[in-house]
Amino acid sequence: MPPPARVTLLAGAIAVMTALAGCASSADGARPAAGPRLSGRRDERTVVRSLRDVYEPYFAIGAAVEPQTLVTHHEILTRHMASLTAENHMKLHMVRPFRGTTSYAGADAIVSFAEEHGMQVRGHTLLWHEAAPDWFFEDDSGRPAAAGTVRERLREHIAAIVARYRGRVYAWDVVNEAVSDSSGTGILRETRWLETLGPSYLADAFHAAHEADPDALLFYNDYSLVEPGKRARTVELLRGLIADGVPVHGVGMQGHWTMTWPPVDLIDQAISAYSELGLRVEITELDVSFYDWNDHSTRFDSFTPGMDEALARRYGEIFAVLREHADAIDAVTFWGAADDVSWLNYIPVRGRPNYPLLFDRDHQPKAAFFAVTVF
Repeated sequence: MPPPARVTLLAGAIAVMTALAGCASSADGARPAAGPRLSGRRDERTVVRSLRDVYEPYFAIGAAVEPQTLVTHHEILTRHMASLTAENHMKLHMVRPFRGTTSYAGADAIVSFAEEHGMQVRGHTLLWHEAAPDWFFEDDSGRPAAAGTVRERLREHIAAIVARYRGRVYAWDVVNEAVSDSSGTGILRETRWLETLGPSYLADAFHAAHEADPDALLFYNDYSLVEPGKRARTVELLRGLIADGVPVHGVGMQGHWTMTWPPVDLIDQAISAYSELGLRVEITELDVSFYDWNDHSTRFDSFTPGMDEALARRYGEIFAVLREHADAIDAVTFWGAADDVSWLNYIPVRGRPNYPLLFDRDHQPKAAFFAVTVF
């Protein structure tokens, strides 16, 4: 995600989203059938086609989910998605929130659901500075733990979770958001991982994941990877890892984009830059916000027909570029199943509605849905 909020804010957002998702169904648990929207080529927009089926010749279509979403958004997921990503329940702070405590319940539910419905699973994420609980860096007395202790904990965590889902999770976001946003601070972001372990922590994480499942595809995942400066730093980092024999297989380009940024030519250039390294590309966290990240206003308090059409145009131009790169892209994953469970309703402004996905709060397809399925 863009300049991320702290884990405490994420945890609160997860709780709110889960509660609202549970209330989203009708009294009898049923959902209204998805109906078509207006706009452009109306004769072809009378049938809601499966996203999964439309894009099978190009790349897999997926969604990030919480365990509750498997129930509340069952129809969208089973009809339209070929892949699922655990939005939060495979992250370190969720799996190992406290010393001596391990919980795979949420992750197990998502993996089992995917298998039951013939979907692939992406693992997200093994190492992220925003999802590292304090105890991971402390000794038994609460003082900073030795680097060797932290390194071994990381290795053990990665080995355990990757081995648990060996052969069931086809790809992992091994390291998330490690590249600096500023050219003046070097390639890597200043984090507790870097401070404690030095830059070798990235290679350590990839090697540990590969040892636990040699067949899994291993990705570096980050936001703003289309921005030229960050793209250059990321290419430099990846080129170095590859030269050192680190088993990195792909780049996850987080698609937390807006109505105005990035221009599609930057998306095109970034996909080319990463694929030219010999790496696979996935768009891992796609949504389109009506707000720029630093805009904390609430001016879009309702979703108007004009906004519906504007979002359709934006998604249409984005997917036109993605289809052009189908030879390099393995999957495109939306960060949420529908607007009612988007993280953008809570971060960076809690309770502010946003409208970033293809399905609205009633789980109906928006004009944007038809913009990416009718072309």
